This record gives sequence, C-alpha cells and structure tokens, in this order.
Amino acid sequence: MLRNYIKVALRSLQRNKVFSFINIFGLAIGLTCCMLITLYIVHENSYDSYQKNANRLFQVGTVDIHTKASRFWGCPNTLAGIFKSIYPQIEATARMCRLVSEDKTLIQYGGHSFYEEKGYMADSGFFHLFTYHFTEGSAETAISGPYSIVLSTDIATKLFGAIPALGKTVHISSATNGEHDYTVTAVFQPEKRPSHLDGRFFLSMYGGNIGDFIRTYTNTASNYFFVTYILLKKGADPKALEARFPDFVRTYEGKDLAAVGSTREHFLLPVKDIHLHADMEYGDITPSGSLTALYILGSIALFTLLIACINFMNLATARSIKRSGEVGVRKVLGAGRSSLVRQFLGESLLMALIAFGIGVFLTFLLFPAFETISGKTMTLSSSSLLILGSAFLGLAIITGLLSGSYPALYLSSFQPVKVLKGKSKNSLAVASLRKGLVVFQFVISIILIVASVVIARQMHYMRTADLGFQKDHQLIVPLTSPFAKKAFNALRSQWLQDANVLSVAGSAFYPGGERPGWDPSFYPVGKSEKENHHVYLNYVDFDFMKSLKLQAVAGHIFTADLPSDSVDGIVMNEQAVRQMGFTPAASIGKRVHQLGGDQLTIVGVVRDFNYEDLHTGIEPMAFEVYSSFDNFSYMTVHLNSANMGATIHSLENGWRKIDPGEPFEYVFMDAQLQQHYDADGRLATIVGYFTAIAICISCLGLFGLAAFSAEQRTKEIGIRKVLGASEGSILVLLSGDFLKLVAFAILIGSPVAWYVMRRWLQDFAYRTNISWTVFAVTTTAALLIALVTISFQALRAARSNPVESLRAE
Repeated sequence: MLRNYIKVALRSLQRNKVFSFINIFGLAIGLTCCMLITLYIVHENSYDSYQKNANRLFQVGTVDIHTKASRFWGCPNTLAGIFKSIYPQIEATARMCRLVSEDKTLIQYGGHSFYEEKGYMADSGFFHLFTYHFTEGSAETAISGPYSIVLSTDIATKLFGAIPALGKTVHISSATNGEHDYTVTAVFQPEKRPSHLDGRFFLSMYGGNIGDFIRTYTNTASNYFFVTYILLKKGADPKALEARFPDFVRTYEGKDLAAVGSTREHFLLPVKDIHLHADMEYGDITPSGSLTALYILGSIALFTLLIACINFMNLATARSIKRSGEVGVRKVLGAGRSSLVRQFLGESLLMALIAFGIGVFLTFLLFPAFETISGKTMTLSSSSLLILGSAFLGLAIITGLLSGSYPALYLSSFQPVKVLKGKSKNSLAVASLRKGLVVFQFVISIILIVASVVIARQMHYMRTADLGFQKDHQLIVPLTSPFAKKAFNALRSQWLQDANVLSVAGSAFYPGGERPGWDPSFYPVGKSEKENHHVYLNYVDFDFMKSLKLQAVAGHIFTADLPSDSVDGIVMNEQAVRQMGFTPAASIGKRVHQLGGDQLTIVGVVRDFNYEDLHTGIEPMAFEVYSSFDNFSYMTVHLNSANMGATIHSLENGWRKIDPGEPFEYVFMDAQLQQHYDADGRLATIVGYFTAIAICISCLGLFGLAAFSAEQRTKEIGIRKVLGASEGSILVLLSGDFLKLVAFAILIGSPVAWYVMRRWLQDFAYRTNISWTVFAVTTTAALLIALVTISFQALRAARSNPVESLRAE
C-alpha cells in the first residue's frame, strides 16, 4: 500500500511539473532562509555558554543615578577585593580593564615591531574564572607578576615562530600603561566559540601606570573604569546577593559619593547574558549584539517560511479541481476517506521532505556567503548541528502536514456523483481562503519592503549627516611609544613641508575612535561641589579644533595666537555649559572647578557635535590644551584630496626618517566613524536579501495562481475573444482581480510596517523620518512586481487562439 501511495505521488508530481517545482522550490527556499537565520540566532545566543562555570559567572555593573540613571559596566578597582572578603557566597573575583586611550598597542621583540588590537589588563583571578585553552603555561601562572603578559598563539607565532614563547621578554608601548618589558607567562589558543571577551593579549594589572593607580587611588566616586567579575559558590542565590548591594554602597562607597552629591547602585549580570541582554547605554566591555536585530531576523525567517507554506497550500488547493475526477473514481471503487487523506497528506509530506533535502543542501552551499554578509564566524558543535537538523526535519514534516491538511481534507470530502457529473467546482469558501492567503502573503512582503527602504534610508542618513566637524580627509596616526610621543613636533614639522598637508594636530582622543577615557566632574566656582556634572575631557594642541573646523558660538577656540589659554583655559560645547546653568554667551570668562583638580576659565563654547555616531545623543564635552606637547596619543593630519596616495607615501617616508623603529600605521577618521554603523549595515544587507527572497517566493505563488486562473478561464476567454474582446481588455480582466488583492494588502501592511519601523528607529538618537515617499515607493514596487508576475500568464492567455480553447466543447 505504501509503495502504491509513493508511486501515485511521484506520478502526480511528474504530471504537474511547473506546479510541483513552484511548491517544492518555494518551500525549499523558505526552509533555507529559516535555517540560515536560525543558525545566526543560535550563534548570537550561545556567547560564553562554553565557559566551565557559565551558570555561576556574573559581571558586576553600576547604575550612576547622578549622571543619567544609566547602566554601566564599570566598578571601582577596590570593589572586587571587598566583595570577596564580606560575602561568603562569592567563591572568587577578577578584574580587568581596557587599554582605554589607544586603538592599538605596539609590541616589539628582536627585529619584530607591530601594532596589535584587543589588548586588556587583568588581575591574577581572571584566568581562574574564565575558560582558556593554554598551549604554554597555565591559569595558575598566567598572571604571576607585575609585568606578565599572556599572548594568543597567533601573536606568539608572529613574534617567535616555532620557538616556545614561555619566559621570553617582549617590549610593550602602551598609551594607557606606559612603556615596559613584559615576560610571557602563558600562551592560549583563541576559542572559536563566541565570547564577549575577545582579547588577543592580556597584560598584568599590577605593573605600570595602572598598577600605580590601583595602589594609590581608592576614591570610589570617580574610579569606576574596571570590569569586575564574580564566581558564586554552587547553590548561591544571585538575587539574594544583589539585594545586599544597597547596604554595600552606603557602607563602602557612601562617603565618597556623598562628597560629590552622587548616588549609585550595583547589579549582577550573568556572563551568558552580556552579549544580548546587557542593556548598557554604551555597550559592554566589547560591542554587544542587538536583540532588536534578532527579533527582526527571526520575524523574517518566520514570515518567509509562512509565505512558502501559504504558496504550498494555495497551489495545492487550487489544483485540487484537476484531481476531482480521480477522487470520484477512487471513491466509486471503494476507497475510504481516510485512505484518500493519507494519500494526499503523503504527497504533501513527500514534497516537503524533498524541499527539506534541497533546503539542507542550499544551506550548506550558502553558509559561507551568509557568514560573510553577517560578519560572523559561526561555529556549532556536532551535537548542536544534530539537534538543529532534527528540529528542521521535524519542522519540514509539520510544514508538509499542515500545508497539505486542508487540500487533503477538502479533496477527500468530494461526493463522487457530483464529481463524475462535472459539478465539482471551487466553492466560495475555498476561493475566499485563497484570496485571504494571497493578501496575507503580500502584507508580509509589504512590511519587508518598507523595512528595507526605511533601514536603507537610515543608513544613508547616518553616513551622510553633518556631525558638526570636518571628518573627511582626516588621517589619524597613533603615537603609542614614548619615543613617538616625543617626536610629535618633529613629525609635524616634517609633514607640514608637504603642500598637500593642510594641518597637523595632536590630541589624546579623536572623533570616531574611543570615547574620551576621562570624564571628570566640573562645577561653577561659587557653587557646591555636590552640583558637579560629568564632562568628557579631551587634551589637544592649539591646531586640533581648527583642523576639525569646530565652530565657536561664543568666545574663541584654541589658537596659537593666544598661548595663555594653555595655562587655565577650557573650551566646552553647548551641552556642557547648559548643564552647568549657563548660556554660551554668559559662560565666557566664568570659572569652573574640576573636582579634585584646578580651577579653569571658560574661554570658548563650540557648537554641539556628535563625537561618536548617531546612535547616541550629544554628550557634554570639553577641551584643554596640554601644557607639554609630548604626550599626545594621536596625530590628526588634514590632507588635500588631490593626490591622496602620494601624500600618504610622503608621510610614511617622513615617519621612517624620524622613527624608523616603529611601523607607520594610520586610519581615516571618516572610515573609523563608519565602523560604528557596520552592524546596522550588515542588518540592512541581510534584511534586503531576505526581503528579495520573500518577494520572489510570493511571486512564485502568484505566478502559479495566475496560471491556474488563466487555465480555469480558458473557455471564457475564448468566448470573449470570439465576441470581439481585445487582448488589452482580457489582460485587464485577468490581472485586475489579483492587483485588487495586492492593493488591499498594501492598505493593511503599510500602517503595520510604519508602526514596526517607527519602534526600530527609536534605538537611534538621530533618525530619518518615515515620509510618505516610503509608502509611495513601496506601493509602486509591489504593484509593479505583482503586475509583471501576473501579466506573463495573462498575456499568454489573451493571445491564445479561441478556436483551440473552444474545440474541446
């Protein structure tokens, strides 16, 4: 019996090649999209799940009520030690911090000299809490002294080749921690599985500038740029521990906080939740993932599969009339309804399984390209792949059964007498269902098209918006080593000899790079220090603000014509002076006190500008002139765009004359700013591709229904042509019904899409408007796509010979 069912099913597929192809290929594409996106979602949710103690590892975060009630990853450096001593449920603690004032760190050994990214500083507890696979050394010896360094295998290979790295001494030049020799105490193999910790090397926290800092600075009010992790004992309740934090703040931080009029809270964040659920205003220690993006992609995966299933059901139901005679004969010969249901469900299931096989093949084929588009290297274990494969197989089976359930039940309910007399027709209910499914299908397509257009416009807006400063043709050169810092004036003099170099400026930070690592508190002289406000502070030279073309709205920007500004002058942006209660004009000449520092005079106010990107709002910002010009971390070189390549080559030659022992590296400021939008750009690309796929699947279904409709109305079209109907009128007749459904879908989908995308845009401090043109473009595109899809079959029917269609009568 089973063999007979399979034989009949295969014959049915062979007889209806076009419809079988549309059904199977459409469902296969839907399954492929769903598989790829599911693999991405699983990857994003698997961060740090491989950690040995993942369920007991927590990050301690801070909520600084005084600044904006914003969640922040930083804690005072003293917090970890106190936690371990007073809370018995804590088994171990660890601290780490970023190399905050540098994008890259200079590593030197023998004749090797190169910059490395993703460097961190850690204490001796770090490698006891987190799981690392060491090829040399161990967790016990990894951070064994004040000048220990732990390297990844690729850095060790780059430095030492095949020679063991353990015990070797390397020279590190760090803008954060100074210039020191470090002994290699361990080498680790980078983990392929995802983690929020992406460090390529780790320096001991106990030596250098940071070591001096943690030994001497214990004020908890402004000292919270350290990341603190805790490992709870088995069975310990994190909620119970978190409930004791208010008492901890009052006892151990209250005095320092009260002195500056601030209030603080601490919270626990499971390490496994850091990547997606940190909910930090400025992200975590490393860039976080986007839960909103996952919801968008998950919705696309679900919608794409739904569209494919709708096509499957629509076409199977539409084609049922062609098999009504077969059903009648089978029933007359004694076939029961249950056997017919099994037959048609089996056919549906067979097509779904074929689609699943094709989908698996396409998934493996497209997976590398999808990794490139998503910017992720996804690694899943064999057990995870087996589970996911089984889940998708089950999904395919359920999809086949659900998609074929209505046609099976509908076909098996035919009465043989009516069928054999030719009275079986599409009922109103069946026709209405098909129309409803077409509308639903195109509602989803409309939402996806609107989403693609809005995301693309937002990306264009962010990339082209005026940030308030000159970002184009600005070359950023890092000064990492003390020698390079001291060579600042010599390099500037050398480079300014090139006619294509418009200006050269120095600074501690630059727009597009890291946010300034210093955010001291300021308050107006004459007011209580409790009325202080955090302001991000950048140290610059006299040419920096002019080079970036920052606009003064009151007073003046720093200039070499007024060297006295370097004594006690400060330039603030509008946001900074507003939060201290001044207007820009009234602030000029006012004295402000830096908490724990000197009094300064406001000499200028610059127009607000976006220091980072348009995800975040404008922050209070200030600038001071370095009293010594040999401690800048970056040089900003404003170039003439006439001959960029030759100019950069000239700069490199000048660098090699003055600092031959270090590599010449640079980035462009505008390119660095664009990196802030990489994740959004990847999302836009993924949404665009999958929207196109969803539309193609919808069009496949529409094409099949149009073909079926034209076939059903063949004789009607023949009669109309005999009676004088033109090809145009028949084309309008056949296309009109489907275009009405698409128009109805546009009316339903447009407001839904507006609401969804409006919510998505809330994640951006600066955003484009969803104007009427978005919906005009969407409406035009949807109608044109539908018209092109339908018109092929409609035109074919309109041009058919009426004699051929009426001869059968």
